[in-house]
Amino acid sequence: MTSVQRTVTTGPDTGTGDGAGTEPSVPAVHRTRSILVGIAYTWLAVIVLAAVFADVLPLAPYDRPVGLPRQTPSPDSFDLLLGTDQLGRSLLSRCVHGARVSLLVGAGAGLIGSAVGTVLGMVAGYLRGRTDSVIRLIADAMLAFPPLIFLLALAAVLTPSVSTILIGLTLLVVPTFVRLARANTLSWASREFITAARNMGASRRRILAREILPNLLPSLGAYLPVVMAALIVAEGSLSFLGMGIPPPSPSWGGMISDGKDSVGDYPHLVFVPTAFIFLTVFALNQAGDHLRHRFDRGLHD
Repeated sequence: MTSVQRTVTTGPDTGTGDGAGTEPSVPAVHRTRSILVGIAYTWLAVIVLAAVFADVLPLAPYDRPVGLPRQTPSPDSFDLLLGTDQLGRSLLSRCVHGARVSLLVGAGAGLIGSAVGTVLGMVAGYLRGRTDSVIRLIADAMLAFPPLIFLLALAAVLTPSVSTILIGLTLLVVPTFVRLARANTLSWASREFITAARNMGASRRRILAREILPNLLPSLGAYLPVVMAALIVAEGSLSFLGMGIPPPSPSWGGMISDGKDSVGDYPHLVFVPTAFIFLTVFALNQAGDHLRHRFDRGLHD
């Protein structure tokens, strides 16, 4: 009896034969990088750094005149690069210092509201029952109240200040994150690893903090820049209506309100702060979309 010995040789595919024994060639996935996303992150970095280091930048004081009233933008002086307002104050200096208010309100209210809403939403989605019903009822009632009316009523009762606006906008953010965190918690709580942790005797606090929360952070964190953009617009709307930051502290919405009566003859009084609001909100929305497509697991599952 003879034995037949088969040898298998591997080598580069020459394109001949039936192709048996060769592995398919899968091209590498090339991710396209949007130019808008790069510009958005660059603008956010510039505006944040300018707001943080506004006191050390070579800018004129935002409450002192540096030229003639309503002077158009001029390259002759750094302080006059964007012109002056109706009192002769530098628009560039006021926009940079006004970024502090907008970014502080947007980031502060967004972070605090998202943290509180995420905790409440996780508790409601995991415990369910009566706890879930009470939290959902409160969140739905807060969402049903008109946001602008709520902010105007709060500003009318309390003294307009950064803390007042921060409290009002934080309360508006909480119910949104309650619903998002609850929906995601309901989805993750039914997974096998949660059941395994529960069967191994893990406490509810440990399951929420160690198992569910890390899976919620990517999707909720990606949504946070979009919420911050909406908060900046809300703060600008309040300042435009005279319910925001009191003068002489600058704010983008207040600068638009101060220049609206002269927009026909001096459009830069309105267009300059409007451009800052537009670029910042647009950049935050672009960053939010980019983070959502990159880290939101629901889009990849």
